[in-house]
Amino acid sequence: MVRNDAGGLSPKEEKSGTNKWVELIGIVIFALLLAFVIQLFLVKTYRIPSGSMEPTLDIGQRVLVNRIGMRFGDPKVGDIVVFHPPAGADIQPATCGAQGEGNGSARPCSVPTPEESDQTFIKRVVGTGGDTISIRDGHVIRNGRLQRESFINACGGGFGCNFPGTITVPDGSFYMMGDNRGASDDSRYWGPVPKDWLIGTAFATYWPPKRIGVF
Repeated sequence: MVRNDAGGLSPKEEKSGTNKWVELIGIVIFALLLAFVIQLFLVKTYRIPSGSMEPTLDIGQRVLVNRIGMRFGDPKVGDIVVFHPPAGADIQPATCGAQGEGNGSARPCSVPTPEESDQTFIKRVVGTGGDTISIRDGHVIRNGRLQRESFINACGGGFGCNFPGTITVPDGSFYMMGDNRGASDDSRYWGPVPKDWLIGTAFATYWPPKRIGVF
């Protein structure tokens, strides 16, 4: 090692050490910017806050959500989607934009309130624009056909388990329901969700380790 007369590092070594710190700081800044861009445009992480998606997703489980896919196509029936619900979805009883539908009625909600909530929900798509929807024992009847939904928890006979009246999902909107049909506040009560309010499609779970996998 070359040292100067005072016993310290030579100017060349001091410059080299400074360059290493600058390089390290640059790498950290780049990594943070890359993570920010990925979360902003590509993939975002979410924690499951409630039991509305059991048994598919448990409270505290964490998922990866594909954000960029919404720019190139629409989610399909069966996809699990993160979105902003209509305003009034986060109060009890939930607010439906159409009179005589939703809570305590024979028809599920067909029209959302016009404002978007700032809450973030995660549910499964059970209907898309133009589909007719009714509910029997918590199961979806879509376009007149009872859907095969082996992934759901039984509804349990509550008032939200049966909506025999048929509604039509508006074009450009998506009907959302939780897999835990007897314990989910969803489109039955506050209506379909316009595409502009969708954030992304959940495609994998990464926590806890025993639940790691793709949907």
